[in-house]
Amino acid sequence: MPLAAAAAVAACPSPIGPTRPSCGTYAHPCRRRRFRLEASSSASAPAPAPTAADEGGGAGPCPVLRFDMADFAVADRVSVGLHGRSDEMIFEATVRDPSSELYGSTVVLRQLKSSQAKRRGRRALEVLKKLARRQLMYHSYALQVHGYITPGNAVEDDGPFILVHGYHGSYSLRHWLQLSDWLPTLEATLALDDEQARRVGDDSIGGPAVTRQLRLIRILMRDLLIGVNYLHSHGLAHTELRLENVHVSPIDKHVKVGILGNAADFHDSDPGSSTVASNSERRKMMIAFDMRCVGFIMAKMVLRELLDSSTFFKFKSFLTKGNDPSCLREFLLPTLCQNSPSENIGLQMLDRNWGAGWNLLALLLATKPEKRISCVDALRHPFLCGPKWRINPSVNIIRWGLGSTAVRMAEDYIYGHHQRRRLAYFVELMEVLNPNLRTENWLDLLPGRWRLLYCTGRHIGLTLRQPSPRILISDVFLTFEQTSESMEPVFSLTSDIGFRIMPESNWPHDKSGTEGTLSVTTSARIAAGRIYINEEDNEERRITSSRSSRRYLHGKLRKVSKMELPASLPTVSIAMDEVDVSMSCSSALNVNSAQKVLQEIRIQTPPEMFDLSKIVCGTYIDARLMILRGVNGSALLFIRSNPTADS
Repeated sequence: MPLAAAAAVAACPSPIGPTRPSCGTYAHPCRRRRFRLEASSSASAPAPAPTAADEGGGAGPCPVLRFDMADFAVADRVSVGLHGRSDEMIFEATVRDPSSELYGSTVVLRQLKSSQAKRRGRRALEVLKKLARRQLMYHSYALQVHGYITPGNAVEDDGPFILVHGYHGSYSLRHWLQLSDWLPTLEATLALDDEQARRVGDDSIGGPAVTRQLRLIRILMRDLLIGVNYLHSHGLAHTELRLENVHVSPIDKHVKVGILGNAADFHDSDPGSSTVASNSERRKMMIAFDMRCVGFIMAKMVLRELLDSSTFFKFKSFLTKGNDPSCLREFLLPTLCQNSPSENIGLQMLDRNWGAGWNLLALLLATKPEKRISCVDALRHPFLCGPKWRINPSVNIIRWGLGSTAVRMAEDYIYGHHQRRRLAYFVELMEVLNPNLRTENWLDLLPGRWRLLYCTGRHIGLTLRQPSPRILISDVFLTFEQTSESMEPVFSLTSDIGFRIMPESNWPHDKSGTEGTLSVTTSARIAAGRIYINEEDNEERRITSSRSSRRYLHGKLRKVSKMELPASLPTVSIAMDEVDVSMSCSSALNVNSAQKVLQEIRIQTPPEMFDLSKIVCGTYIDARLMILRGVNGSALLFIRSNPTADS
């Protein structure tokens, strides 16, 4: 708004009498009038007169102040971090009224031009009244609304309306994260010390970059969740949680969640359509929407790549298409590992503590609203609790940790004897903790594309052999598609084995070559089954196996380490039909060369993937991981690979 227009606003008559002159003109400055804005006021109703209750202290109703433009010295520039819409004009100003409690402080004047913008402004004043009973929490976790400037009635739609609210630094959280030196700058702004570190369960400050960033994100996320939970406990949903609306105050070191102009009530405003059931459903949906927004904020804070609009669009599209957020790591891994996985701090933070960060992100962004985590439960999640806090994890967290650790170990591709033994134990424990025991659950979760991570059977590579030709196996996928032709649960299975024919002379250093794919297709019937411990296993061997399993389960897995492995496990049996094998290659091969290539692929690939009829049962499945057992007892660990991630 031009300064001349601002002066015109100041010249308009006051809704409670003539415009009050500037207090500096008189020997005895007059005190500012205070009154509460009634949410049910109509356009023709006069503004209520101030009452004794409106002059109360911090424990009483919070007053809404009406200002004049003469009370402010408007600056000639605006900080880049102040976020506004197309129907808003934003100014920075300094309060110059000596009689005001805000004298000398910087505030933001937000001129609201459209009718919708004015409704947001009046809504912010109504929310201020609703949250006034706990002013300390309101001032700590929301942008404090001081009052408004208007030439006419406070509820009039036609006249100019300017909202006056607090100023908390020149940057929003998004602008902080976009700085090249954002970590030390934000640490200095928050004045991180040992006391701040203890607030998130840490014992010291400093350390490697991953530890410093994780500590800082814990502080910001915990503050954000406390603020959002404060709104939810007062029957309000924020509905506009974005990085641009979140500010970090250098004064009280708290995260501010915006001016709450779009805050929505949990209860329907129409008494005729409002019922207990509808209000409960409305409350759950609004809380779930806010938690999804918190999940997006966390994802952008941890994974800096998502600050790029095109990358975030792919990330959001992945969730919009109905893909399970527990598969986000598999989807984002190609983007995060473009340079090197060891250099991506965000990936390291989410992978820490048994992949707790990916678990919290999946709970915040869950596809079904009723599955999303609440603020209180998120504050107790291991990812947001430092090493000094003792956590009693749920079985779901333990199950997630076992799976995440197995995935990380399989990705390291260092298969020493102790690692193979530990991976085998983790697979056994996952089978014991299988969350989906019923055949119906398998029928729902099986369809899709699964990537082979690890096989507990034998591993034969190229290091100690001199085969001809030299074949490098790339990704191995197993695809389940349910057929609609039969009333029985019949699936079409396709095993796709990618390979590369490398040059024989310099293959250890030159991995280029001819690409090809081997496809094995069959159909399978799924039925309930059970797997039993081998009868040849004597009691001494079972006791030794149980002790060895417990030896690897310390700390967070105490619950599982005390469990005795059962004698049998419920599974689903997989009965295969005839197998069809085909091979395609980017260059032409003669019959002899094709046979040699096929033989080498068969040697390096687990026999269950080359001959699908050797898969006899499934022992574990969830939205992310699957374990199948072969006829020789070896286990195959798969991770879901969504088609959108590969396209």
